[in-house]
Amino acid sequence: MKQGVQGSTGVGTAGAAPVGRQRAVGTLDGARGEHTHGERPVPGPRPAVRRSSVRGQILDALRTALVAGELVPGEVYSAPVLGERFGVSATPVREAMQQLALEGAVEVVPNRGFRVVERGTRELAELAEVRALLEVPVMLRLARTVPAERWAELRPLAEETVRAAASGCAATYAESDRVFHGALLALAGNGQLVRIADDLHRRAQWPPAGPPVRHRRAALLADAAEHGALLDALIAGDLDVVHTLVSEHFNALN
Repeated sequence: MKQGVQGSTGVGTAGAAPVGRQRAVGTLDGARGEHTHGERPVPGPRPAVRRSSVRGQILDALRTALVAGELVPGEVYSAPVLGERFGVSATPVREAMQQLALEGAVEVVPNRGFRVVERGTRELAELAEVRALLEVPVMLRLARTVPAERWAELRPLAEETVRAAASGCAATYAESDRVFHGALLALAGNGQLVRIADDLHRRAQWPPAGPPVRHRRAALLADAAEHGALLDALIAGDLDVVHTLVSEHFNALN
């Protein structure tokens, strides 16, 4: 029995009360009964997980592990072993992995668990192209209609991406980058656009096949600097610079 936390503010420990078993919703065929013999433990410290919204916290933690390269493309991970890492039962892990399967990040391996999808450079290039096709015309329209003071209000988010880049952590930077781009597009007032763009953004952050990619701190800082430059161009109403920056930004870290 996996051990978790008691109450909504505790931290999962080995001596706490067991987390309540939950009924899996929309269980995918073959996702249960994984065998764990010989499976290597997942590296990294055990994150603290609160009892409330366990599935959502596990989903966020798994997304971070994907971007950080802790979940390796091509490798199979079982819900019980991942549950050991997070200090919870296999059920919320399995549910979170099912969501990642729906998003295309992992695929179900019957009686074993979930394999992290291997993606090539072509898929990354296609994602960059689709993002550009979606966001460039929207940003150019917004550049013509949104007043300068509204763009200036987003400066703290751009500065936060610089701080995240300075940490050298790809997962930390990826999240701040996603928040910044979401705030830009939110000015269009189209919730569907924001959701679709956010999904594409997440997909672009998943690691490609092959050896783990270690983004250098300098590359992250260069990418973050483009956010400030974009705001400068938007405030100035320089459509040519806006077009160039948005078009080229998606390929910066691929």
